[in-house]
Amino acid sequence: MRLRHLVLTVLLVALAACASTPRQTLYQQFGERAGIEALVEELLVRVLEDPRINEGFAEVDLVNLNDRLVEQICVEVGGPCTYTGKTMAESHATLAVTEADFNALVEDLVDAMDARGIPRRAQNRLLVRLAPMHRDIVSP
Repeated sequence: MRLRHLVLTVLLVALAACASTPRQTLYQQFGERAGIEALVEELLVRVLEDPRINEGFAEVDLVNLNDRLVEQICVEVGGPCTYTGKTMAESHATLAVTEADFNALVEDLVDAMDARGIPRRAQNRLLVRLAPMHRDIVSP
């Protein structure tokens, strides 16, 4: 009887702990603003080291790109940010981005998220939100 009581007590304590632990928002899972800034820095380092796509970033204003990516990711993960950049169609209209270029950048983003310890489920939630931009980024 005591063992049964002990097991029930442990189960109730475990359930109470689960119930009282608030779920993190997607913004929190990305580490809020500081975490997003670190992610974008990690991403840009990877992009600039990626021989598949780094040439396409040779003439890019990296400070501006960094700031716009932080804003964009912050918005996409539900953070208290405002995106102030051009639309994806406007900013990519003359760049002739290929499907391979796009996929390389996504791979670099996933690798950066892995390196930053962002949970896979949170990564997937961001990628789902970014996916519709494909049509405005990749040249027909």
